[in-house]
Amino acid sequence: MAEVVIFAPSPVLEVTIEDHPDGADVHLHAGGQGVWQARMLRSLHRSVALCCVLSGEAGRVLSHALEHEGIEVVSLTRESRGGVHIHDRRGGERRVIVEHGGDALTRHELDELYGITLRQGLDARLVLLSGPAGNGLVPADHYRRLAADLRTGGARVAVDLAGERLDASLAGGVEVAKVSDEELLADGRIRERSAEEIVPAMHRLHEEGAEKVVITRAHEPILMLEDGMVQRVTGPVLEVVDSAGAGDSFVGALAARLADGGSFVEAVVLGAAAGALNVTRHGLGTGDPETIERLRRLVTVERLADEDPAATPAREVSPEQLAAQLEREG
Repeated sequence: MAEVVIFAPSPVLEVTIEDHPDGADVHLHAGGQGVWQARMLRSLHRSVALCCVLSGEAGRVLSHALEHEGIEVVSLTRESRGGVHIHDRRGGERRVIVEHGGDALTRHELDELYGITLRQGLDARLVLLSGPAGNGLVPADHYRRLAADLRTGGARVAVDLAGERLDASLAGGVEVAKVSDEELLADGRIRERSAEEIVPAMHRLHEEGAEKVVITRAHEPILMLEDGMVQRVTGPVLEVVDSAGAGDSFVGALAARLADGGSFVEAVVLGAAAGALNVTRHGLGTGDPETIERLRRLVTVERLADEDPAATPAREVSPEQLAAQLEREG
């Protein structure tokens, strides 16, 4: 049985056209939020199962691509349009040719996918709920029901969602909610991407159903909330080749540490290291564990004094120092 189960309703077939001395070079990959998270988990040598729908010809190609990467596929198959992204990068910029998430699921297909995810999730160390490639594929209430029923069965649930899917999952109750500051802004939960706005929004997310909250902020330090305490997590800033997928690398590494039984602080620190490394690479959700471990040592954690984001933070400590301090206090 997989250590981590990811609910990823609609993985997409990614077709990328690159330059080559003899003409175009075409690359085929599995993609989508849940896939990139699963890829990071596999990079860290964790077993992962992807609960999804594989549709039509794209789905058949995806099945082979995912299994080739060592990702267990637990899927509902159907003859319908699957998600496909076709991008042309021959000019140096990513130009979109085709980008669609596939056809919406029917009521019976939703029921079957729900049953698959519940069965797999109840035996996993952690369940991660990720978003679909298209907005209309899966109703938001599906996430509320999944979160609630998985928790009832004793499963640990983390989510990487936004909008009405985030709202729904919070209503079901989750252990960890990860959101980006851009998503908070788009959802109207904050008016600007400042710590003064984000910290109160984190507390509201907790009140709505998340035990712990983590907010990623692109190049700014990560903010995390646990047991009423807000901490700032600062990772190394490396040269950016492609920023896409950094958030999913963060979540994959976070899930890996949580599934191991690590603390929330340890999980966020490992996630920060994985996200920092991913921006140096073209491969989304990729990274080698040795480099991630080295970068992890450069991540610092600091408590915000008096829970005031404008206040002077407490002394900066390393993850090892923090763990030792917690052990002494325990």
